[in-house]
Amino acid sequence: MIGKKIRMDRIIDRHSGKTVIIPMDHGVTIGPMTGLIKMEETVNAVAIGGANAIVIHKGLVEAGHRGKGKDVGLIIHLSASTKMMSDPNCKIMVCTVEEAIKLGADAVSVHVNIGAEDEKSMLKDLGTVSKEAMEWGIPLLAMMYTRGPKVENEYDVKWVKHAARVGAELGADIVKVVYTGSVESFREVVEGCFVPVVIAGGEKMGNDQDILKMVKGSMEAGGAGVSIGRNVFQHKDPTKIVQAISKIVHNGSTVEEGLMDLEEER
Repeated sequence: MIGKKIRMDRIIDRHSGKTVIIPMDHGVTIGPMTGLIKMEETVNAVAIGGANAIVIHKGLVEAGHRGKGKDVGLIIHLSASTKMMSDPNCKIMVCTVEEAIKLGADAVSVHVNIGAEDEKSMLKDLGTVSKEAMEWGIPLLAMMYTRGPKVENEYDVKWVKHAARVGAELGADIVKVVYTGSVESFREVVEGCFVPVVIAGGEKMGNDQDILKMVKGSMEAGGAGVSIGRNVFQHKDPTKIVQAISKIVHNGSTVEEGLMDLEEER
């Protein structure tokens, strides 16, 4: 499908075959937060840094559209929940594939919590979206997390590789999961998934070295890139941290080289 191939080139670097995605959908879940107040400034900062794409909800499309500056791919997030819900792990659909396309999306994304009480509904939604995405020729990013009563450790490779596989088997073009903590364990995740796998950034980290080590480990395991939010848009210099991450993802730079680049600009 040429339409999907063209759109994939908008969110994945056609030369490296890797991607740096910056999700900014946190406002619905958590509310206004540092880094997501002046959206044009944040989008501009990560675009200059070399981000391949951003993830936002439909209502932010106009706020994030700058009409100038460096281009960046647009992924519109279709599902949501808030921290105030009785079960925040239950994600519901708040946008459609057709709606996203009308807003100019290059791809769409859906969040699924495997193991959650309402897993069945989220899996059903993922299946529906993957069908619609195929019909429209638009890439689908599936954010696959392991959260629920039976999940003792959401970073355990046995759960993470299962979640990644579910996303791939239900039609996702790219799967996003948490990093399992080591090259060896994350390689199991990548090898068990037949579509590109990117890592989530998770909670805000204390230092740049931890961020870059996680990125490097995932790439050494065969990962396809990253989808890192708070550790980018809440960084004191979002442009520079994206540049450092991008060099590791696309050029194979070392953690030390990334840290040196960050240090030189301070």
